[in-house]
Amino acid sequence: MLRKTAILPGFSVAAWAFYGALIGIGRPLFSLETTLIIHAVGAPPGSAFFAAIHFRNFAFTTPLATELAFVVASLALDVFVVAMRIEKSFGMFTSIAGVRIPQALIFSAAFPTGHFMVSQSDARRPH
Repeated sequence: MLRKTAILPGFSVAAWAFYGALIGIGRPLFSLETTLIIHAVGAPPGSAFFAAIHFRNFAFTTPLATELAFVVASLALDVFVVAMRIEKSFGMFTSIAGVRIPQALIFSAAFPTGHFMVSQSDARRPH
């Protein structure tokens, strides 16, 4: 039971680390605007990737619950790690391109991935 309880948060944190890497690598190389575009474009396929691995190996939650966990973990880690400790400001939450659009895109990419993976596993099961 403890293992199952840790799997989804673990995937959520791994996905958030990927999103953060997009920002962390992009900021020294590009303008903030370009980095946010890279983040918005790169976060959805990253989210779909982590969701696909999760559903292929551990599909014990629904697509909605899984993707909500990804979004909630990402927002919580953005608040407690990025805003409070790294940026020392909550200014990132006033940016539509910085938080709201990527969160919506993360959900919109991973949720259908979860549905697809679940439907594929259902199709392989004998009736």
